[in-house]
Amino acid sequence: MLAELAFEHAPVGLVLTEDRIIKRCNRLFATMFGYQQNELEGQSFRMLYASNTDFETIREIGFAALKTKRLYSDERLMPRRDGTLFWCRFRAYAFDPENPLKRTILSYADLSETRPVISLTRRERDIIKCLARGLTAKETARDLSISPRTVEDYRARLLRKFEVKNVSGLLARISGFEA
Repeated sequence: MLAELAFEHAPVGLVLTEDRIIKRCNRLFATMFGYQQNELEGQSFRMLYASNTDFETIREIGFAALKTKRLYSDERLMPRRDGTLFWCRFRAYAFDPENPLKRTILSYADLSETRPVISLTRRERDIIKCLARGLTAKETARDLSISPRTVEDYRARLLRKFEVKNVSGLLARISGFEA
């Protein structure tokens, strides 16, 4: 069948989920994360995230968009089975906007060739997420239950690590949209 052939050999990782359980995935998706298809199918998406916090945070970020537009996309760092991180472009389509997680189709494109990963701590990733949302140091501190001075220290460390002069440059470097 042509549809089956297209799903299985698509040039991106494809996944059909129901209530955040992987019902079906193609070979490229499984390989991208370091698994065989049969190891993923029937499993919670939780197994593909570094922590429960990451798993829940990502749900909250995309949920509103899926509920209103049925579509959501972003670029994110994901861990492979062996613990190494890679950048991927993520897209989701919800079949039912009233219950967007009931059944969704997801695509993942590995961006490793164009966006190398610089090792980040979990807290550095948290800071970057807040910066990308446009939060101030005080708002970030409140969000992460740390002091504004600690946020500033992390921000300065990230600027040095990525060899950029400001937050705009940092976000451009991380997103792969450098001038």
